[in-house]
Amino acid sequence: MKAGFTLPEVTFHTRVRDESIGGDNPFRWQDMTTADYFKGKRVILFSLPGAFTPTCSTYQLPGFEKGAADFAKHGIDDIYCLSVNDSFVMNKWAQSQDLENVKVIPDGSGEFSRKMGMLVAKDNLGFGMRSWRYAAIINDGQIEAWFEEPGLSDNHGEDPYGVSSPENVMKHLEEKAASAA
Repeated sequence: MKAGFTLPEVTFHTRVRDESIGGDNPFRWQDMTTADYFKGKRVILFSLPGAFTPTCSTYQLPGFEKGAADFAKHGIDDIYCLSVNDSFVMNKWAQSQDLENVKVIPDGSGEFSRKMGMLVAKDNLGFGMRSWRYAAIINDGQIEAWFEEPGLSDNHGEDPYGVSSPENVMKHLEEKAASAA
């Protein structure tokens, strides 16, 4: 993937809170499409190997969560975190991280990640197929800027992190704003 490409159209199977259901688990299924998430908005999408994993839970997700107001000042409407995990896992992870700003997208079957060219085997870690770590600025469904960690490959011995960090995405937005001024 790179700047200029249009996101693939897929359907994400999500679970959303619905108080009308009642009980201890008031959630229902709601299918969301790529267009539902990205049409008519300028967003940051970042994808990572897995919910509840160390780098993802300690640095990347919290960094985007804490920086949401600053990203909004640069014209970002929403921030999405995508992972090849089902909606149950993604919702519990969002709850455990006390998310208020970042919205999670479950790519349970890896279809979106595969169509993005970012689905890799992580069998060496016992994960199976997962997303390679990346971030992107998406404008109305089209990639405006792309931040991919180096070494995209199956069963990579490391989990590189830096290119897709919130700090690096912010640096890009600040430099873009400075050059436009």
